Amino acid sequence: MSRATASPVDDYIAGFPPETRKLLEELRALVKATVPEVTERISYGIPTFDLDGRYLVYIAGFKNHVSLYPVTAELTEALGAEVAPYKKGKGTVQFPLGQPLPTGLIRRIVELRLEERRARTRQ
Repeated sequence: MSRATASPVDDYIAGFPPETRKLLEELRALVKATVPEVTERISYGIPTFDLDGRYLVYIAGFKNHVSLYPVTAELTEALGAEVAPYKKGKGTVQFPLGQPLPTGLIRRIVELRLEERRARTRQ
C-alpha cells in the first residue's frame, strides 16, 4: 500500500516488528472477515473496529503478544476453557508471538461481541 493511501490503522501496524505486524494483520483480517461491515479507525491509540458508529472490538500489539478487546465476563463464561489460556487481564485476551492465532476462537469472540451489541441495541 502506498503512503498516499495508507490508513491510520496501517500506520499503527507498520510501527511494529515483522512478527507482530503479521499477527496484527491476521487479527485485522479475521475481524473484517467475520463482520465485513465494520469500519476501522484509531481510538485510544489502537485499531478500533466499529459497527454502526460504535466500537465492536479493538486490537493492539505489544512486545511479546497481540491483544483483542473487550472480552466481557459473558464471553469468558460462554467460551470457558477455550479462552482460559489467553485470558490475561480484565477484558482482554493475549495471543503470544511465535504461535499461530487461534482463528476459530477469535471468530467466535467477534461473533459473540456482535451478538452482545445487537442485544444491547434491542433493549
